[in-house]
Amino acid sequence: MIIYTNTGNPFGLKLLICANLAKTNVEVKHVTLGDPALGDMKHLPILQLDSGVQLFSTDVAAKYLLPGEDTSKVVQRDEWLEWSSKRLAPALTHNMAVGSRADPNTKPILNTLVKMLDDCLSGSTFLTGDKISSADVAVWSLLAPDGTLKGAVNIDNLLRWYRQISALPEVKSALAMLPLKDLSFASLQHSNRYGGLHHIVLNPEIADFEGELLADTSANIAETVQRDEIEAARAAFGEVDDRAVRDEPRIVLPKPGQKNNLITSALPYVNNVPHLGNIVGCVLSADIFARYSRLCGYNTLYIGGTDEYGTATETKALAEGLTPRQICDKYFDIHNSIYRWFGIGFDYFGRTTTAEQTRIVQEIFKDLYATGYIETRSVEQLLCQKCERYLADRFVEGTCPHPGCGYEDARGDQCDGCGKLVNAIELLRPRCKMCNSSPVIRDSNQFFLDLPKIEPTLREWVDRSEPGWTHNARVITRAWLKEGLKSRCITRDLKWGIPVPLEGYENKVFYVWFDAPIGYISITSRYCKEWKQWWQPDTPKSGVKVDLYQFMAKDNVPFHSVMFPASLLAADKGYTLVSHIMATEYLNYEDGKFSKSRGIGVFGNDAQDTGIPADVWRFYLGAARPEGQDSSFSWSDLQARNNSELLKNLGNFFNRALVFCEKFFDSTVPAMTLTEEDYTLLALINRELKGYVNQMEKARMRDGIRHLLQISRYGNQLMQSEEPWVKVKGTDDQKARAGTVIGLCCNFACLLATLLFPFMPTTARNMYSQLNVRGGFINSDKPFIRTLLPTGHRIGKPTVLFIKIEDSKIEELKQKYGGQQQQQAVKPKAATPVSTSVPPPTGSFSSLKDAQKAVDEQAAKVRKIKSSGADRTVWQPEVNILLELKKQLQSLSQPRTSESAPAAPGEKAANSTAAKPAPPNAATTAVPADIKALEEEIAQQGSKVRKLKESSTDKSVWQPEVSLLLSLKQKLASLTGIPVAGPAASSGKKKGNKK
Repeated sequence: MIIYTNTGNPFGLKLLICANLAKTNVEVKHVTLGDPALGDMKHLPILQLDSGVQLFSTDVAAKYLLPGEDTSKVVQRDEWLEWSSKRLAPALTHNMAVGSRADPNTKPILNTLVKMLDDCLSGSTFLTGDKISSADVAVWSLLAPDGTLKGAVNIDNLLRWYRQISALPEVKSALAMLPLKDLSFASLQHSNRYGGLHHIVLNPEIADFEGELLADTSANIAETVQRDEIEAARAAFGEVDDRAVRDEPRIVLPKPGQKNNLITSALPYVNNVPHLGNIVGCVLSADIFARYSRLCGYNTLYIGGTDEYGTATETKALAEGLTPRQICDKYFDIHNSIYRWFGIGFDYFGRTTTAEQTRIVQEIFKDLYATGYIETRSVEQLLCQKCERYLADRFVEGTCPHPGCGYEDARGDQCDGCGKLVNAIELLRPRCKMCNSSPVIRDSNQFFLDLPKIEPTLREWVDRSEPGWTHNARVITRAWLKEGLKSRCITRDLKWGIPVPLEGYENKVFYVWFDAPIGYISITSRYCKEWKQWWQPDTPKSGVKVDLYQFMAKDNVPFHSVMFPASLLAADKGYTLVSHIMATEYLNYEDGKFSKSRGIGVFGNDAQDTGIPADVWRFYLGAARPEGQDSSFSWSDLQARNNSELLKNLGNFFNRALVFCEKFFDSTVPAMTLTEEDYTLLALINRELKGYVNQMEKARMRDGIRHLLQISRYGNQLMQSEEPWVKVKGTDDQKARAGTVIGLCCNFACLLATLLFPFMPTTARNMYSQLNVRGGFINSDKPFIRTLLPTGHRIGKPTVLFIKIEDSKIEELKQKYGGQQQQQAVKPKAATPVSTSVPPPTGSFSSLKDAQKAVDEQAAKVRKIKSSGADRTVWQPEVNILLELKKQLQSLSQPRTSESAPAAPGEKAANSTAAKPAPPNAATTAVPADIKALEEEIAQQGSKVRKLKESSTDKSVWQPEVSLLLSLKQKLASLTGIPVAGPAASSGKKKGNKK
């Protein structure tokens, strides 16, 4: 084998390192683009196989050279290879091109990419596990300490990984043959800087971006096409696809002997507005898959809805001064309108506060109770005698019981002061959040689901089912089973919920984690009276097999892989169990997190205000979907994908094909006489079509987009190389050839409309209209392109599909959703009068007793305002005053030393040449909204840490999130002046948090 590469090309180094690691002998030939050995090729490096076949995609070549032994890591490896070539390399190349004129649009992308890389290397030796893979080599080869990116901190994981690879003898040997500038790591060992691309500024013509460029590579790739692929393409394209578009029946039901897909998306709480991460993780992903499923002719039912019971709803109702029912109605409408705008095509969108939900939940409970899977245990709870109700964790506050903390506003589940988990009954001086009175401890009998009893059956089911799950779903589920399951409480002493259907327990309701997943069943029962055909199909008798696909974010996995299936298995009524858990990682916003209160990030009801079409949002979120690892929303990335992938690639090809057909052939598909090269091109398109189907069947939507865009690139390459606008003016043979090219391109355009439909349904319908066809199909069993538009077919009027997003628009949106507007809103004005409730300055109290009295009175005021259910913006300023009073009390309590004693009249302060004003205290200068936003972020991070600890015992998984939590608390401490407690020790306690 031979590697053709130019001097200093990191992609050539990538291939040589892979060859060295695989112990494969290769010859390296240093060439330039004009070298005769390359012919007309404009890409370097090239891997030439012994057979003479040349591979121009370095990702393909790297996998060929270093395939790896662990097949379970193949998907993860491929995702990293794609990430390096499609995200990291383009960003670094652009940054190098602008040099010292750092592009403000590129820097945030680079920061996000490298930070994500560092995070993913936490607790992992290499990117895909304990062994180096071609993914590590690909990413490593793009990074170097050349100063491209400076000033970065906290990338210890990245540096460790880089040094480890740099020390490998196979890498050193490769560097000796293909040296790169300034590869010494000495500077990095003493700093926290990290670099970008090596010393060469890559010419876009030779950069390997996996087909991102519209360079003509078809002739090179064509050499890899086999004869049987060509013959299959010839036979398939000879068939005219004249199937009529299937009209969906009013009620979709499963059928014997057919593929029946039941699809659900996790039911969101109705107490908030979903952001883009929520949308892509659940409803959008499920919708894309459902649309693909229908294109394949599968019987498909997509069910969604809102989760409306539980303390989260009660808390939101209390804060907004509404009843729980009013809150549910309000936010149900908000969710429904958002999903409609995004084009989410539910077959039925329902809710859990229905009579059907109550009936089915109670029936399943009775089945569990009758079969002996329900236990009764006495649980200590806090009872508010004034409100005459037991208090859920969110309705009780008090002083933290942990030594050294003493935070007075600890919640019944966690202390925000020290970050430790808390049991409500352990709180010191507990108080009811609603009436501010002191509750008492009482025993209360609760029902528990006996998970240990059903665990053996559950394990057998998991063994059979998990091959259809995403990798993170398997890992999270196995972590739960590894620890051994424990009985879990399924009831609460609340008012807002489904009542327990047993005499003497009517005042208890089911805990939301138990009843919410049953909502999928009850919502289906609202859709049609034949709902049991989907959820209790009796397969041996009816012959109906249902595949249940459930889409969610990874924090929802245990409820769908352990809790819900355990309940249905124990009920033993033949319920449909999940066969495919499709769990995403998290989508972040630029360099941070979505925060509604801080005005950071795009939420569902914001997207339509941007002026960017819903279909563009759908396409971008599908392309950025966090499938194998966390990903980040980026305005610059959204702009680039719209302007490059949609406008310049797909939209440009589609419009040119139809415009040339209209202009030169009277809007009629011309006769097509295909050559051997044309059938070879069809074979390449069939490869992409097959890849599209394979990936979409597994709900890998990012790869689905990659394959359809490659078909568009092939179309562009055909048109560019054949130049039909020139040939149509030439000889008769040239005119005939021009007709063949245009006929092929129109057929490619029709195929693209169908493949794009799951992602961009409105755009695809526009394409169908321009093509003058009703719709399209996907043959998942035989994914070959057939003649979709035969000779003589008349197309409609071509129009432009996409519009460019300008830089000025992106800058405007960055400012609008970057939190700046929130900061401006809270910026004090000079003319604002000073509040009369500001506490007196330190020293104005006549005694410690007076100071303590002021603290107690202010604390009582805060509790009273909170108990009224007022919004946080009302009580947070009073909390800030309380914090300042406590500081003054603490200052008065400190014994004065001789150094701090005030100077006598006429004397100068000791050790002072000039009296300097004391720096302002952060607690007194902090803007209340900043404190509020930071406290909310701490609460969200604390919740995330708890969920991670519950789902995984591996410290490497949750420790980085704990570190982030402590960092946030330290920021809060600097604002409020209250020192943060040390890191919380793991208590080993687990909460029954829902979702």
